Amino acid sequence: MKSLRLSLSILLVFLLLVGFSGSVFAQADSEKTEITIAGGSVGIELELTKKAARMFEEENPNVKVDVYTTPDLSDDRKGLYLQYLETKDPSIDVFQVDVIWPGELGEHFLDLNDYGAQEVVDKHFDSIVKNNTVNGRLVAMPWFTDAGLLYYRTDLLDKYGYSEPPATWTELEEMAKTIQAGEREENPDFWGYVWQGNAYEGLTCNALEWIHSNGGGSIINKEREVTINNDNALEMIEMAGDWVNEISPPGVTGLVEESSRKMFEAGNAAFMRNWPYVYALASEEDKATAGKFDVAPLPAGENGSSSAVLGGWNLAVNKYSEHPELAAKLAIFMTSEKVQKMRAVEGSFNPTIADLYEDQDVLEANPFFGDLYQVFINTVPRPSAAAGKEYSAVSERFFQAVHSVLTGESRAEDAIAYLELEIEDILEK
Repeated sequence: MKSLRLSLSILLVFLLLVGFSGSVFAQADSEKTEITIAGGSVGIELELTKKAARMFEEENPNVKVDVYTTPDLSDDRKGLYLQYLETKDPSIDVFQVDVIWPGELGEHFLDLNDYGAQEVVDKHFDSIVKNNTVNGRLVAMPWFTDAGLLYYRTDLLDKYGYSEPPATWTELEEMAKTIQAGEREENPDFWGYVWQGNAYEGLTCNALEWIHSNGGGSIINKEREVTINNDNALEMIEMAGDWVNEISPPGVTGLVEESSRKMFEAGNAAFMRNWPYVYALASEEDKATAGKFDVAPLPAGENGSSSAVLGGWNLAVNKYSEHPELAAKLAIFMTSEKVQKMRAVEGSFNPTIADLYEDQDVLEANPFFGDLYQVFINTVPRPSAAAGKEYSAVSERFFQAVHSVLTGESRAEDAIAYLELEIEDILEK
């Protein structure tokens, strides 16, 4: 009986200690300041955002960083952001913002120069810093930059007797047709070229690369004059329309970055247009493309030169945040050389810090960073600066018009003539 009472006493003491320690830990957690970052959407991008958040917590033990998963498509993501920003909601402290959004959303973000950014921002590419500076205010820190690249199967080029990737779109057509015809004998799902043809911002990027590479301009110029309706632009839009169901699958008009990536990685395409982040994923051992692909500049038109649209994302701080100083500290940490190196090595995200393009660890993981450095620093910007707050409307009209040509709903000449009138009307409002 005594032993039973002793056992019960020991158990009671144990439970009291566990309860006490649990309450201590709960109290410790409750004392941490929580901040939220809307960054990453799927896959490795989300994983690395969470990893960087844990790194920040290790250096700031009194902080808990929540990662808010955002929609994958940029248009959907911006729509979500506006729901928070237009109601001055403080729930999300740090936003991942597209390179084309600072002019449109900048009024809702803090000037990061007031929170220590001026001490580190000079390390970043000047063109992106200027892009993120609105009316003298640095509304976002550069996080990673992007440029459209041509991915190609090195093994298939060798198999069909090609020593170099295509330098022009005409060469790409010819090579894609030859390889596609040969590979179809064993793989009926094989296509020559996959890209992003869905009606969204990604099609604006693809189409602008086609047009600019053929000397067709950039939809509107710096003076806000509509320049899209010209022969060089029409020539490339018509050419792209001819790709559909010839060297590109009929479903290319519904493809986005991830769906085109999966087609390429499954071994079902010879060429692909996509962003640099795909390099690490396509190199994974379980992919059909592992060790069998490389990257090159996008082809040129007959009347121009290779053109890659500027992409990339930045981190901005919600000016309605209840923890502005801490949120700014997180944004500056997330965009630091330490974190950018980790993301470059593990995810092939292009740094915005020039020194990292000479870092041996980064170059070992991404050999093309050095070879294509000039592509990354000489990108073609979308006309977001000229269009200002009207950019979203301009881009939407543009990709819808191009999409109508790709699907066969409209002739290029008619679609672009009407597009010209639509954009003129938008810019006059």
